[in-house]
Amino acid sequence: MNTPNGPGAGIALAADRLDDPDLVEASDPAGMLRQIASSAAQVRTAVRTCAEADLSALRPDDRPRAIVVAGTGGGSAVAGEVLAAVCGTGAPVQVTGSRGYQLPGWVGAADLVVAVSGSGSTQETLAAATEAARRGCHLVAVGGAGSPLQRIAEQVRATFIPVASAGMPRSTLWGLSVPLLVIAERLGVTRIGRDVYEEAAAAMEDVSHQCRPSSESFVNPGKSLALDLVGTFPLIWGSSALAGVAARRFASQLNANAKYPAVAGVLPDASHDQVGVFDGPFAPGPEPDFPEAEDFGETAEDGAGETIDFDDGAGESVSLRLMLLADPAAEHPQVAKLREAVGELAEQRGIRVSRLSTDGEHPLRRLAGLVQLIDYATVYLAIASGIDPFPVTAIQDMKERIA
Repeated sequence: MNTPNGPGAGIALAADRLDDPDLVEASDPAGMLRQIASSAAQVRTAVRTCAEADLSALRPDDRPRAIVVAGTGGGSAVAGEVLAAVCGTGAPVQVTGSRGYQLPGWVGAADLVVAVSGSGSTQETLAAATEAARRGCHLVAVGGAGSPLQRIAEQVRATFIPVASAGMPRSTLWGLSVPLLVIAERLGVTRIGRDVYEEAAAAMEDVSHQCRPSSESFVNPGKSLALDLVGTFPLIWGSSALAGVAARRFASQLNANAKYPAVAGVLPDASHDQVGVFDGPFAPGPEPDFPEAEDFGETAEDGAGETIDFDDGAGESVSLRLMLLADPAAEHPQVAKLREAVGELAEQRGIRVSRLSTDGEHPLRRLAGLVQLIDYATVYLAIASGIDPFPVTAIQDMKERIA
């Protein structure tokens, strides 16, 4: 039975908050939900912008040895992961990311460096772009119009693709990702086509309709997923490289939007180490066989004569929540069996499990629908917790300390 102050009461209060449209709107003053709803428009706008840009320098006969995406934080780094996931392991060139101030030592004139920054002013990206030009790499820049990144591109006569700068970088993932996909397609590294972009946009619109703020939590998948997470510590595992991108996006958005901790992993690797937490302090175990507190007043003595406090005021405990992100179209058969096994193992240990799955054939279509749901859930979790999803004050405080 749930007490008034127990976890059940916390979930009920969170559900009440999410089912009050006025409260949802008031709790999202910067319009993060609206920004997520713009994802389909981001895809279509980016495709149109790329069609209008001068990409003549990108040709299949000039295919690079590797494509290195230099981007840090927000949607920039994830955009590089989206590119790698869509290209897949069968890509004819290496597709990798670089998240710091310096490029890997092996990157040189035979490689393409794509510098990505929604604002066009991220210091790490600017440093990487400058270094790429100095090393003689083929450079393409994707960022805000009129930004320092565009000026660097113009100075070295590199290709520049502008992106809409409205909204937070973490909510403009697709405006940053689509130009990378177009670049890879022009180089003959992957095949997508306008129909696939439209399929991805349509999938996002469908999720946005289901997750609209006026839809109640029991039929709204974004709100329901947020309520699953209330009061838990999420362990998020993907079952393929593509689902792994979604898992890392999930954890990142939980950190930034809901200010919530999470751990991401990819099967089968996660089953070799992270599964150990199933037997740790955050996993619900059997009830301790202690005497009833009322038999001894507020305390009792253990066998060593030390006092045990039965009411230490610590409040309700936090338990693991396993989030399994399945990708049936791409996961290895053995990983599919492993995914089922770890879900059953978690449930046997009292750990609740949420199961999500990709849908569709093309990797872009599958990733788009899953990420759209994840983004909604993280904002709804913030609102359910009474947290403004827009600002990340700790980031600004950190920047001031190193300015």
